[in-house]
Amino acid sequence: MTARGMPSRPEAERALLRAGGTSSDDETERFYALRVSDYARVLTFVIGALYVVGVVVALLVAPSDALAFHLHPAKLANLGFAVAAFAVWQLARRPLAPRWLVAGSDVILPVGFLTVVGLVSATAAHWHGLYSLPLMIAVLLLVLRAALVPSPPRRTAAVGLLSSVPVALASWTLAESDTHLPGILTPTVVGIAAAVWCLALTGATVMVSRVIYGLHHEIRSVRRLGQYVLGELVGEGGMGSVYRAEHALLRRPTAVKVLSPERAGRESIARFEREVTLTARLTHPNTVAIYDYGRTRDGLFYYAMEYLDGLSLEELVRRFGPQPPGRVIHVLMQAGSALAEAHELGLIHRDVKPANILFCERGGAPDTVKLVDFGLVKNLEPEGTPALTHTNAITGTPLYMAPEAITDPSGVDARTDLYGLGGVGYYLLTGRPPFEGKSVLEICGHHLHTPPMPPRDLVRTPIPAELEALILQCLAKKPEERPSDARELCEALADCARSAPWDAAEARAFWRSLRDGTAVRIRTTDRPPA
Repeated sequence: MTARGMPSRPEAERALLRAGGTSSDDETERFYALRVSDYARVLTFVIGALYVVGVVVALLVAPSDALAFHLHPAKLANLGFAVAAFAVWQLARRPLAPRWLVAGSDVILPVGFLTVVGLVSATAAHWHGLYSLPLMIAVLLLVLRAALVPSPPRRTAAVGLLSSVPVALASWTLAESDTHLPGILTPTVVGIAAAVWCLALTGATVMVSRVIYGLHHEIRSVRRLGQYVLGELVGEGGMGSVYRAEHALLRRPTAVKVLSPERAGRESIARFEREVTLTARLTHPNTVAIYDYGRTRDGLFYYAMEYLDGLSLEELVRRFGPQPPGRVIHVLMQAGSALAEAHELGLIHRDVKPANILFCERGGAPDTVKLVDFGLVKNLEPEGTPALTHTNAITGTPLYMAPEAITDPSGVDARTDLYGLGGVGYYLLTGRPPFEGKSVLEICGHHLHTPPMPPRDLVRTPIPAELEALILQCLAKKPEERPSDARELCEALADCARSAPWDAAEARAFWRSLRDGTAVRIRTTDRPPA
């Protein structure tokens, strides 16, 4: 499916939180290493800032002792820890960072630095009386760790308790040196209060870690359906949401379509399964290929198909304007060939429109077309289930809906898809659908009664007369006036290609510019209808 465009997060994505599966150990370890690297980066700035603050304080309070203060082993350790945090920041972010380095740094950085803070508190004369300062530093370091690093609660508790000992002792030592303490606030009371504070802080960080660690595992579960690891949301359709994904073992780019939970009734599930099985019968290279199908242990249905890194015909015209006749013929021939295979198997797409035809570069071949979204497909074979095709309901997109799909939905056949394909050709040539209106009712009225305006009246770009006639023939009100089938349409398009050949070199240049980000809108000479 196309990677262009990013809709908002649908209900399906929230429902995936209840889906089963876990991510691989390698992915989990990599994520853990990156979060430890983020924590080390924060500590680099925090510890470095504390060192700078110490320099300023020493110069202001005791300038004559400033040099001696900064040569104190504890203060040198402060600087050393800033350097160590910077080293962990750089090393842990590398893909092959040793696990022992990552796990050890996760514990040693907060515990070691708070031990240094305790030593500085107990030995630096100008810290005397600031017995709450070690506690504030502990809060900063431990809460940051709980928020940034997805740590199991037990590990968080161990880090908190190990850090509490030097912090509580430092507060007690500072209180011992404070000669102005109120009578009730003895050093012992300060020490006990500091210990209780540290225990409460440890409990709080354990709760934060429990939430963060739990969310991390839920998110990893969200990204795994069967053998597929999900990526970003790339599209939404009537039956579900489509995600970019990757096969866990083959590392093959894949698109995974997930049934929307709000539509997960018995009939919708049957329709979803039917879409998969019918599409899987199609093998034409211009039809999207189905790889796999399954459901999670919680009953969430999905199927995997080939991932197409390109754009829909709708987006092609919106971004780059009406297309040259040669390219339009090339596109319609591919889509027509895909429909021909489906029709010969007794399948009618019923929703042929620019948004359901993807435009990509495949296997080095530019301007490759892929027909997608068979969610409304009708099976003309006797074993088709009428209840699942809604033969008496209007289906499709109003802008490209054939007249018979409006007046007699049960009577649609292969020529209904040709009407939609004629609308696609009209859109590619002119940059607008055959009919527009302020409401669905008005648009349907045009499909039933209004002849489409000839494309040559909408653009000044020369359009071969035979191509225009063929497009208008596909848009005939009566099915019998259209080409009899998709094969006949493709043969007629091949005849049109003689007067408007497709330029492969120009197509390759377009895809190069699209990859480079230099592609520009095609200059068109649109003119409003008379």
